[in-house]
Amino acid sequence: RWARAISGDMGKPLWESLTEIDAVLMKVELSIDAQRRRLAASDEDFDGVRYSVRYRPHGVLGVIGPFNLPAHVPNGHITPALLAGNTVVFKPSEHTPTVADLMAEAWTEAGAPPGVFQVVHGAAEAGRELVAHPQVDGILFTGGFAAGRSIARAMADEPGRILALELGGNNPLVVWDPLDVEAAAVLTIQSAYITAGQRCTCASRLIVAEGLFEGLCTAVAERIRRLRVGLWTDEPEPFMGPVINAAAAGRLMELQRGLIGLGGRPIVEMRPSQRHPALLWPGLIDMSEAADEPDEETFGPLLRVRRAGSFDEAMRLANRTRYGLCCGLLCDDPALQERFFAEIRAGVVHLNRPLTGATGRLPFGGVGRSGNHRPSGLFACDYCAWPAGAQMTPRLEMPKVVPPGLA
Repeated sequence: RWARAISGDMGKPLWESLTEIDAVLMKVELSIDAQRRRLAASDEDFDGVRYSVRYRPHGVLGVIGPFNLPAHVPNGHITPALLAGNTVVFKPSEHTPTVADLMAEAWTEAGAPPGVFQVVHGAAEAGRELVAHPQVDGILFTGGFAAGRSIARAMADEPGRILALELGGNNPLVVWDPLDVEAAAVLTIQSAYITAGQRCTCASRLIVAEGLFEGLCTAVAERIRRLRVGLWTDEPEPFMGPVINAAAAGRLMELQRGLIGLGGRPIVEMRPSQRHPALLWPGLIDMSEAADEPDEETFGPLLRVRRAGSFDEAMRLANRTRYGLCCGLLCDDPALQERFFAEIRAGVVHLNRPLTGATGRLPFGGVGRSGNHRPSGLFACDYCAWPAGAQMTPRLEMPKVVPPGLA
């Protein structure tokens, strides 16, 4: 029921929506474990004094969710927030309202008292109302950089309110002499085009070793042409569905024209389908001979590729972004894997894994334009509570040392 609600609202295939529901269930258990480990009360006795730490809820937290993972991503804020003792007001994306109501039903059935979890529907104006509400003690937001910046500006005069931002990415995937080129092509497809490229973790930029460039691009292009692209009701199921709406599809087509205008060479040109105004066939654009491309989140099935003559150049290209969310390396050399992890500027690093396979067992968040240093995932509980410290002695006694002038 939940999966059909997600697919019906935003168009991704049912198989993918079902995997999202699995992630929701897993996140509940991981959140309980993180709460126990990271927010456990602590007491330590030293020299006759007890030092104690307790964690307390903020109060009312507003959660503003995205359309691409409309159950899993907000649940990554909601469950830790409720576990920490907060109440939650959830404003889902206006494109995916149905699953939010199902979430409210589920929390009620689970025994949440009335008012502990509430849903407020609406577009940007509803989000602004939530951010500005004087009784909201914090905002947990997942979405694009522009919206996140607007929220931060709106809250700038109230530094006592918590703000956790999960923003976008211009994510690099580096492929460096793997033994299995076909496996690299499959992981590239998964990294760039799942959810029609509409994940903040999707690869936007592919960086390939010079000697591997033609072979990998050919393998990726052949697989793109064989992908099943269609509607979620199709049989057999497609690999990917449409982008969120026709306006988004138009923006992506305009972006492709701009990249070609900068000197990009289409290896596979992204093209619209006649079946649906938001359905696009994926594209792969060679930017190796192009002028500098825009450093913006793509959020669609369009992958830009560049060749690199050395691993040093590959690292330079990978780090050439104001964002710092997600990245990946497909490579069999352990030394290069270690170097990549040490030198890459991103909060979520994948080695020989698809970029879109984030786990709640690790922190999830980025630097630069990708967030405000409050990672979610395992660390989500950290921004859902605040620590209070106390030092105490068992009874009131005269100080052992009285300051001069007081004796």
